[in-house]
Amino acid sequence: MNLNDYDISAERGFLSSFDPDQVELPSALAEIRSAALALPKTLPTGRIRQLISRLPALDLDAFCRQASDAERRLAMVHYSFLVQAYVWGERDAPDHLPANLALPVWQLAETLGQQPLLPYSGYVLDNWGRIDADGGFDLDNLFMLQPFLGGQDEAWFVLVHVAIEATAGGLLAEFPNLIGAAEQGDGARLKRCFERMIEVWDRINAIFDRMPERCDPYIYFHRVRPWIHGWKDNPALGDGLIYDGVAVTEGKPQSFRGQTGSQSSIVPAMDAVLELGHADDPLRRYLDELHLYRPPQHRRFIDDVRRASRVRTTIQSLKDTALVHAYNECVERLARFRSRHLEYAASYINRQARDHHGNAVDIGTGGTPFMKYLKKHRDETQQQLLRDKLAVA
Repeated sequence: MNLNDYDISAERGFLSSFDPDQVELPSALAEIRSAALALPKTLPTGRIRQLISRLPALDLDAFCRQASDAERRLAMVHYSFLVQAYVWGERDAPDHLPANLALPVWQLAETLGQQPLLPYSGYVLDNWGRIDADGGFDLDNLFMLQPFLGGQDEAWFVLVHVAIEATAGGLLAEFPNLIGAAEQGDGARLKRCFERMIEVWDRINAIFDRMPERCDPYIYFHRVRPWIHGWKDNPALGDGLIYDGVAVTEGKPQSFRGQTGSQSSIVPAMDAVLELGHADDPLRRYLDELHLYRPPQHRRFIDDVRRASRVRTTIQSLKDTALVHAYNECVERLARFRSRHLEYAASYINRQARDHHGNAVDIGTGGTPFMKYLKKHRDETQQQLLRDKLAVA
């Protein structure tokens, strides 16, 4: 298994292999890019739809066929931000997306194998730059390329995810070693892999712990979160959104889930390599659906890892107390990450909704009861710790 075959690297994890801020788009897209980057100026006017309606209606068929992957993905970042701004930028949600947005974003999404609204890849994986281009992916060297309103809280929220994604490359680099060691029944090699992964998980969790430093829960709830909702299971949009000018939709409303951190590939990849399972229930079906919102190469990576991994099975067959302990330590780090996610969901969403609206909100930007799902997944992870058969015997 070669990470490069899946557009993944040890240095960047699932982040784009290109530097988004260094990508130049053709002149035909200059007005689109300018309008997207100007959103912090235009969204506060309250007439964003009128301003967006003035943008040219471009047919990107030739662009999608001829442009580089980096160009297509950056164009998707800008168009998907404009789409979200159009839908959520005024008081009442529309029932139509105008053709000057609908057709290009549909064409880009189809070419990229994703959905025609803002995906996690557009919000995080392809939406960053480095202050020092030769530096690393530490938070003190990152900036957000495409914002909605802009400001420290919005940027910090996204950049914490960027830093986590880059750091997770150290986890992914161990996957071929883990799978190979399991195939050979090499317990010592498996243990060394887990020890390295535990160190990486500690760095990831330390980054995640920093979210409250510069992203305030109130600001997040009122100024960051509103822009990333989707159309599916969203009462504000009923049956969905009509994509004007997209012939294949036959004028029927389309319904897609909003951007959510659950579209990140880190956790499902870990579940796959560790052979952690989840009950067949609405949560499982929701996560299976989210799988379609990931970049195709990352979906393929997770699927291939799930088919290939015999890591847990092999450990269960080896009578090695130290190996069981190392495996469980890695599972515990994953559970800690899920626990922190649950804590943030409570403080950044539920508590804010209760304090300012009188009712707790339990529906996430993806359109699902996230508190229930996050807690259940965390609990299921902890429940799959291996028992030390030697200690029990």
